[in-house]
Amino acid sequence: MNVKITTPFTKEEASKLRAGDIVSITGTIYTARDAAHKRMLEDYEKTGKFPFDIENAIIYYAGPSPAKPGQAIGSAGPTTSYRMDAYAPKLLDLGETGMIGKGARGKEVIDAMIRNKAVYFAATGGAAALISSHIKKAEVIAYEDLGAEAIHKLYVEDFPAVVVNDTEGNNLYETEKAKYRTL
Repeated sequence: MNVKITTPFTKEEASKLRAGDIVSITGTIYTARDAAHKRMLEDYEKTGKFPFDIENAIIYYAGPSPAKPGQAIGSAGPTTSYRMDAYAPKLLDLGETGMIGKGARGKEVIDAMIRNKAVYFAATGGAAALISSHIKKAEVIAYEDLGAEAIHKLYVEDFPAVVVNDTEGNNLYETEKAKYRTL
């Protein structure tokens, strides 16, 4: 099923999605990789605040390259998601509703998605230039010293992704493998 999503991305909207749904996301999303996740949670423990409103937010696991003249951003392909697995359950418990990356998630993250009515989307690895064409505005909003791993606020239009893990615990990576085992 093709679904258009706008941000902020609520739990109610997340609950309507199913593993395998193809989505296009429009609105504000944030980039953060493992170094930024670690720092966000350390800062949260000290201040009780994040560099952006985590409630109903979607975090894209990417470290974009610098923009060329006339572009909003350089290449912005997805990072392997398990690198954020140590941090994701806490962010989900605090209000994050969507994550975008590539690769499978661990059991603790999947349990946190079910508990918090959140989803995990996959973006196509190797398609960074195509993905970047859907990013219309980009600005570094925190941790500039991390370079490409700084947190970016992105405005995206029809950002392409696929629901891998839904709010009911369905896992596209598992269901699709099972289909081919019977062939």
